Amino acid sequence: MREKRFCPYCGRRGEDIYRQGRKRLYCGYCKEILYENPLPAVAALVEEEDNKLLMVKRSVEPAQGKWALPGGFIETDEELEEAASRELKEETGLKGRVKELVGVSYQLSQFWGKSIIVIGYWIETFDGVLKPGDDASDVKYFDINDLPPIPFSSHERLIEEFKRMKRPSRQNEKLQKKLG
Repeated sequence: MREKRFCPYCGRRGEDIYRQGRKRLYCGYCKEILYENPLPAVAALVEEEDNKLLMVKRSVEPAQGKWALPGGFIETDEELEEAASRELKEETGLKGRVKELVGVSYQLSQFWGKSIIVIGYWIETFDGVLKPGDDASDVKYFDINDLPPIPFSSHERLIEEFKRMKRPSRQNEKLQKKLG
């Protein structure tokens, strides 16, 4: 894992000090701690009617060649929901709108820095042609109970939360059909 060693303000080499119970990078010239915070990202959970979840096959590292949720990093000037819709469009060709927040998940990342916070949104699609784009080499729907191996623990947790969210509505649908 790469570590930052220089102050982003003055360019001088930082030094390790212990503050607030942990090692931190400190710039002696600027007299400030150079905090390293988690990177914010979004993931889109898009379901097809027959209990299938949309996945993208990653064409770049990390996890190149593996299936994951469509998603990526939030831009500085972007609303969270806007980022989720943008990433969905860039990676799958589909336009959509956020239906509901699924959850927030944290994971350590050896590729992008120390950690990532992933915000998952249930997105309903309304337009577009399903095709891989941006960071994806393939895109397709998988049965939500028979997914390929997921390379990111944050995505696994969001998928499990998504299943829990949907369970009551599926049971209600079955009950309504029975009462029908």
